[in-house]
Amino acid sequence: MPFSPEAPTVAVMLSGGLDSAILVGHLLRGGQTVQPIYVQSNLFWQHAELPAVQAYLAQLGEEHPGLRSLVVLELPLADLYDGHWSLTGADPPDALTPDDAVYLPGRNLLLLVKAGLWCQLHGIGQLALGVLGTNPFPDATAEFFDAFEAALNGGAGPALRILRPFGALKKCQVMEWGRGLPLELTFSCIAPVSGLHCGRCNKCAERQAAFRQGNWLDPTPYAGSQVGEGGRPPTMHPGKA
Repeated sequence: MPFSPEAPTVAVMLSGGLDSAILVGHLLRGGQTVQPIYVQSNLFWQHAELPAVQAYLAQLGEEHPGLRSLVVLELPLADLYDGHWSLTGADPPDALTPDDAVYLPGRNLLLLVKAGLWCQLHGIGQLALGVLGTNPFPDATAEFFDAFEAALNGGAGPALRILRPFGALKKCQVMEWGRGLPLELTFSCIAPVSGLHCGRCNKCAERQAAFRQGNWLDPTPYAGSQVGEGGRPPTMHPGKA
């Protein structure tokens, strides 16, 4: 679904990762006013992720006056994910695990309820997510987002459109739209070490593959011996995209 030129602001569900960060930059380059939203759930990696989000936005804001201040919404999940690796940091999925190892049940639903209601209460009619067409999870399909939008708009508040601008794209295509953006400030790791990417988890492997397939030198500083451009862990998952 395209963006509405009549709507002055697009809210973006922003994590520290490449896709949502590129989406923010892409919209700003297109002249949109962007309201970034970050949902703090006290997940293991968020102590490193949120500062990365703030640093990335600070750099974008120097060039794009259409960028609004970050909104941080609180959504603690300890009562739902009690004992899960996403909260404890114990035995997170490594680079050799399949993609479904990082799936958090109901994650998109929870995020959308919080951010969607915030948008309705603040008069923002469009909420965009950086979901790719290759996302394999059931809460990342067009049918899921259409059903959620209908349910939300069937309740209270003004109409809100849920948008997936990258919904037909692959990672390598999205990476092309990221050229010129400070992607070295983004954050993808689920097992950070002293605030750095660990270089060994499932999401680090995905990040490295994205830079490799986009013919970029990886600018990410990795913990330990994996620091510097092009640093990669000794065990790479060949199927990550």
